[in-house]
Amino acid sequence: MLAKRIIPCLDVKDGKTVKGTNFVNFREAGDPVTLGEFYSRQGADELVYLDITASYEGRNTFTDLVKRIAARIDIPFTVGGGIHSLTDVDRLLSAGADKVSLNSAALKNPQIIEEVAKNFGSQVCVIAIDANFEDGKWVCYLNGGRVPTHRTLFEWAVEAADRGAGEILFTSIAHDGTRDGYACEALRELHRLLPIPVVASGGAGKMEHFKEAFLAGEADAALAAGVFHFGEIAIPALKQYLSGYGIPIRI
Repeated sequence: MLAKRIIPCLDVKDGKTVKGTNFVNFREAGDPVTLGEFYSRQGADELVYLDITASYEGRNTFTDLVKRIAARIDIPFTVGGGIHSLTDVDRLLSAGADKVSLNSAALKNPQIIEEVAKNFGSQVCVIAIDANFEDGKWVCYLNGGRVPTHRTLFEWAVEAADRGAGEILFTSIAHDGTRDGYACEALRELHRLLPIPVVASGGAGKMEHFKEAFLAGEADAALAAGVFHFGEIAIPALKQYLSGYGIPIRI
């Protein structure tokens, strides 16, 4: 069985790492390069950097920051936010990113998934899905959780995988920043439906929540932000805890 992955997520706004609740109410958490270095030394398996207002503000993702990150860390990292074209993808990979995360652009133009997979490989293409449970269904949102769409989580995730996505990063908007645990039922359904890895995001508050994401949610990786940024959970201790429950993990 493949090892489960622990992935700190660094939301970047105006060059600083921030953490919000339900995609709003942000507070600063530190320098993104310094934090990335720290997590790399602690044993994080990967990192995700998201320029959280890029799509909303219509900007390109932070290429200079990506170059600085690549020069200082030695684990894989994914970059997302404001990616609209193959040119954007090429620019970010050339700057040192290992994967790109597409959200709004893929919902607006699903064919970009096929184009990225064809030109750079499926392993590069992470489809991030921000969804909220409303009226009995998971509604997908654009622009950092600001704009609802007609797409729903499961049918969109299946289409993204069929088009060549290498991974699905699912964030429950209602769980984000609440520290009440991941949306494990939805994660388990994604695992059942998809032939590609699923990354859990939104809701980590204690070590038990990571265990639930892997055992109940059957996620392949668990992403978290605030509990790492503010020193509430240390990655080495988390990995020892998970290993104690028989969860395959790199220590």
